[in-house]
Amino acid sequence: MRLILMRHAKSSWDDFSQPDHDRPLNARGRRNATTMGGWLRENAFLPDSVLCSTSARTRETLALLDIAAPVTFEEPLYHGSPETLLNAFRHTTGHTVLLLAHNPGIGAFASRLVKVRPTHPRFADYPTCATLVAHCDITDWGALQPGTCQVEAFAIPREVEDGL
Repeated sequence: MRLILMRHAKSSWDDFSQPDHDRPLNARGRRNATTMGGWLRENAFLPDSVLCSTSARTRETLALLDIAAPVTFEEPLYHGSPETLLNAFRHTTGHTVLLLAHNPGIGAFASRLVKVRPTHPRFADYPTCATLVAHCDITDWGALQPGTCQVEAFAIPREVEDGL
């Protein structure tokens, strides 16, 4: 099974009166989401199922990835803890699943799931639109546990845009 963990793209802080859940992406975020969608396609990391937070910025990130897969929007993924994110997989289907959520939960979840963390200097802080692709040696998502996945790739938009 393959797991793709992505943090939403950079959001806008133009309107401080706007509820956090409703904040859209800013221009950089829209560009980065499009870039990461291209990276997923170029590397054949296409999900056949998506779990996504209900926030405006995760929904907009997902739309800009331009991925054709069934999506389940789940309120608990909005600022969910690593345990909440793990529980979201209990009833999901698909061989390759994209989880689109928020920090600090998504970064902590990524760190816990992999047997060996990537040496990338930005993995620890999991910046906006950071994406981990991992192979999980399981046959059912219900068996997903910490330390059961091996890193296939980790990328951040700036490096993808720069061709690194």
